[in-house]
Amino acid sequence: MAGARSGAAEAPAAGEKKKVVPVNIGVIGCGAWGRDTVKTLAQLPSARVLGVAEHYEPFLNRAKEAAPNAEGYSDYKQLLANKEIKAVVICTPTHQHKQVVMEALAAGKHIYCEAPLANSIDEAREIVKAAKAHVGQVFQPGLQHRSDPQRHFLLGFIRSGAAGRIFKARSQWHKKESWRRTSPNAEREQEVNWRLRGNVSLGLVGEIGLQHLDNASWFLKAEPVAVSGYGSIQLWSDGRDVADTAQVTVEYPENVLVNFEATLANSFDGDHEVYYGSDSGVMVRKNKAWMFREADAPLLGWEVYARKDAFYNELGIALVANATKLVAQGEKPAEEAPYANTPLFYGLEAFLHNTRTVADGVADFAENFDIKDTKALAEYVDSLHGALMPAATAIEGFRATVLAIKANEAVVKQQRIPLSKEWFAL
Repeated sequence: MAGARSGAAEAPAAGEKKKVVPVNIGVIGCGAWGRDTVKTLAQLPSARVLGVAEHYEPFLNRAKEAAPNAEGYSDYKQLLANKEIKAVVICTPTHQHKQVVMEALAAGKHIYCEAPLANSIDEAREIVKAAKAHVGQVFQPGLQHRSDPQRHFLLGFIRSGAAGRIFKARSQWHKKESWRRTSPNAEREQEVNWRLRGNVSLGLVGEIGLQHLDNASWFLKAEPVAVSGYGSIQLWSDGRDVADTAQVTVEYPENVLVNFEATLANSFDGDHEVYYGSDSGVMVRKNKAWMFREADAPLLGWEVYARKDAFYNELGIALVANATKLVAQGEKPAEEAPYANTPLFYGLEAFLHNTRTVADGVADFAENFDIKDTKALAEYVDSLHGALMPAATAIEGFRATVLAIKANEAVVKQQRIPLSKEWFAL
């Protein structure tokens, strides 16, 4: 089963406590992101971390600190051989994803694979085709925002037309850091700094911008038609061949333009997105969002009661989930955004819930029908979608990866690339 469709899990009856049966899970790759993943899983009652795999011993030891009951493996193949572990999160470098995914699928594991799925379209396509062929195994790409409840609230708001016609968007990621990691071992330092090597790295727009660009495609409900890119090394002239400052403009149908820019040379104004509509602009910063109304925009009604925040000489109306309902009940909307966890938390939460739901469903099917009847099994698994939490599908992960690859290519070549529909097709 390659991903989950957008939907909400069925709620337990009033007064009934839903028993959480944790999923036995392992994490493969214990760099900085892998260790964050282990820490996040430790916060989720639906996860039982039984294994962590990393061939670099210091990273492995640090990961085990967050999961003291987990077995440490220097070879991920040993983790995959552990039949108690039912699911894995793949946090290896992008160019190593394919081999690990293929072996994890063959081992019968449910998979959460970080995005981008691969650093080439061919390998990303092979991954998704293989995932779709393994009926009854969850495969979820790491597009965490597609599981974030605040993003789902904003999705409905933007698509409802409340901001008018969205005609452009821009987003940025600014962080002053080198991206370089140090190691006393020269070979290890080369390995750990894979993001600085153009032969394997998708650069800032691929490794970071992928999430931003996927948000835009999702909110706009549109497929990109072309991408232009520019990039250069502005600060970190240390032998790398990946730009430390880059920007891309993605063209969508009806002349809608989305701009993403990133830099490792300056941290001012951080990480945010802005969607521009004919009636309002919408700014998103982490788990909070604001609407900036045009003077001639029609009244929606609820904004009269909403909290207002000043931004220089503009007044932003806080977009808070369920604010309209709260006002109608005579209650004051929360001052802070109601969803305080990270997108990674929500992505993993959805993966664990969907894995448990599908695994239980497959077990029920096997008790009553022929498990070798893959067509019937696929139909049965498909019938479970109403009970799944929102999560990115395999095809959504593939399309986001294709755009990331071509956006990086545009930066490297400093040119405009028309996007062929064939690239986005399996």
